[in-house]
Amino acid sequence: MAETDSRKTIVLTGASRGIGHATVKRFSREGWRVITCSRQAFAEDCPWPAGPEDHIKVDLADQEDVGIAVSEIRHRLEAHGGQLHALVNNAGISPKLKDGSRMNSIDTPMHVWRDVFQVNFFAPIMLARGLFKELAAAKGSIVNVTSIAGTRVHPFAGTAYATSKAALGSLTREMAHDFGPYGIRVNAIAPGEIDTAILSPGTDRIVEAIPLRRLGATSEVADIIYFLCSGQSSYVTGSEIHINGGQHV
Repeated sequence: MAETDSRKTIVLTGASRGIGHATVKRFSREGWRVITCSRQAFAEDCPWPAGPEDHIKVDLADQEDVGIAVSEIRHRLEAHGGQLHALVNNAGISPKLKDGSRMNSIDTPMHVWRDVFQVNFFAPIMLARGLFKELAAAKGSIVNVTSIAGTRVHPFAGTAYATSKAALGSLTREMAHDFGPYGIRVNAIAPGEIDTAILSPGTDRIVEAIPLRRLGATSEVADIIYFLCSGQSSYVTGSEIHINGGQHV
């Protein structure tokens, strides 16, 4: 039992696919306890141990559900010393029009704006504030997953998604300032074109203009997330790291 209790713990949203999936595998490999959060129930084909016991089904678009999830996470952490070493806000939604094209600032319905901002922007600060005591106890690390779309108009990412990620980037700086005195570091990563299931048709044309001339791998993003949650980045806070093969230059 003592060995189990000594593990570091991470809470990760959006764990069921893509970057989230790779992040679970990366931290599990390093011996961390991973508490996953997603809209789906735990999938039996997920390749990490203790998955069902450490999975929380939560709809981040529902504020009440987020509050319930925070209470459940805190309860689970009590048995492990009440410490949380990392919170990774990876979940995000990017609605498209029926034909798959981007939603611009003229056509996006207001209820879509609200849903996108609740998941992409409000849920991260709600989780960070709700788990503040546990993060402070561990002098933990928060990583917010933003996007290259937060700093430029993207051919596929809609306006609500882009502006929510820009807001999350700004929030990261504010949180670094506010959480820092309690020993909590807050950083962001801004992925570009990563090889996941949500890539849009036409991505190959974007790749031709990326300096490294390729898509990123989810494992490459997971490596940077792990770095930001490890002691190797102990003096890094308030940063937003671009992971895009040079697409932002």
